[in-house]
Amino acid sequence: MNAHPKLSVETATQLAVFLANRPGALARVCDALAKAQINIYALATSDTVDHTVVRMVVSDPKTLMLLGEAGVLALERGVLAIETANQPGILAKIAERLAEAEVNIEYTYLAGGRRSENGLIVLRTSDAEKARRVLEAL
Repeated sequence: MNAHPKLSVETATQLAVFLANRPGALARVCDALAKAQINIYALATSDTVDHTVVRMVVSDPKTLMLLGEAGVLALERGVLAIETANQPGILAKIAERLAEAEVNIEYTYLAGGRRSENGLIVLRTSDAEKARRVLEAL
């Protein structure tokens, strides 16, 4: 692993979309985004018995309005979107630096192909601005 991988740290808007935990619910949302030419950069789901929370970072801020018009409950949250080398140990280094700065990682999810040189890490932290400063100094 590179001793100091290059990180691109940006603040991004993540949507938390609440869907019925039923076949086709995610397909309908993704189809609506595709028809509006909105790209999904990262996505993670977590489910309960009756609903699923879909967290996604998308290419267009109008997505919240589009989903609302379609009757889909969605909330915006600020996250950090970190583009970096797709190498073992990068997330460990990021987590270590944030821990040293006493910034908690509330959740994270990643995206990147197995053969991709770069990956995307999405972080929700207890203090986004402090996290951003710490990580930009990496």
